Amino acid sequence: MAHAAADLARIFAANRAVGAVALAVRSSGGMTRRARLREEGSLRVRCPGPASAELEAVIVNTAGGVAGGDRLKLDVSVEGGARLAVTTAAAEKIYRALEEAATIDVKLSVAAGACLAWLPQETILFDRARLERSIDIELAADAQLLLAEAIVFGRSGMGEAVRHGFLSDRWRLRRDGRLMHAEAMRLDGGVSAKLAQGAVAKGGTAVATVLVMPGDEATAGSVRALADQLRGEVGASAWNGLAVVRLCADGGEALRHDLIAVLTAVRGAALPRLWLN
Repeated sequence: MAHAAADLARIFAANRAVGAVALAVRSSGGMTRRARLREEGSLRVRCPGPASAELEAVIVNTAGGVAGGDRLKLDVSVEGGARLAVTTAAAEKIYRALEEAATIDVKLSVAAGACLAWLPQETILFDRARLERSIDIELAADAQLLLAEAIVFGRSGMGEAVRHGFLSDRWRLRRDGRLMHAEAMRLDGGVSAKLAQGAVAKGGTAVATVLVMPGDEATAGSVRALADQLRGEVGASAWNGLAVVRLCADGGEALRHDLIAVLTAVRGAALPRLWLN
């Protein structure tokens, strides 16, 4: 029996997806262009739009989702004066895991005078999914960042719920080498029961966070001014040159509606086309 279990574990490990992307962009003649790109395993990057001051990059996971034991790494670097908007071809689905958690490691670097809009579509967790994610961001003193990450716990339109699972989400943001923002979220075990608690999500099943740097009270005010248009709960605050927006809704559709409104308000420019399809 022990040999059979070991053989099964080796087969399972051999079939896990391992993917990595390392993308660097630079400004040339007023246009942002790819400087370096490395793709490994299941991850690809495509730049479908015309040449412009801001390059749009789309991350594609050819594996069709993320399962337990999968390992994905994303490394994006925006060189001085360049402008980059990154999104994904579709919402990323995190499927049920038998044992080992999936891991996603994101590293973002934005140099002097550069701008990054990190706008992946939603991450959807299925029942009994297990995910460990880290996001590490390094900004130059005058770099600009707009980052949005959304998590949907089950597809409510399909009658799905995440009753049990595991999520560990760790973020670190540094500007000019100084730690400016740190947060961590951990849900383990009875996820739906925890989300039902008033101090957690008050029954909401879709959440998102938006970081804006530089961001100030005017940034937060532009979000608060949307109150009559929003379907879920949205709060915004600003301190030390950073604005943070938190969103919570009763499903993915309502969250996406609110997130599009918030991002349009704080970005001051059109969202990637895939967000609006």
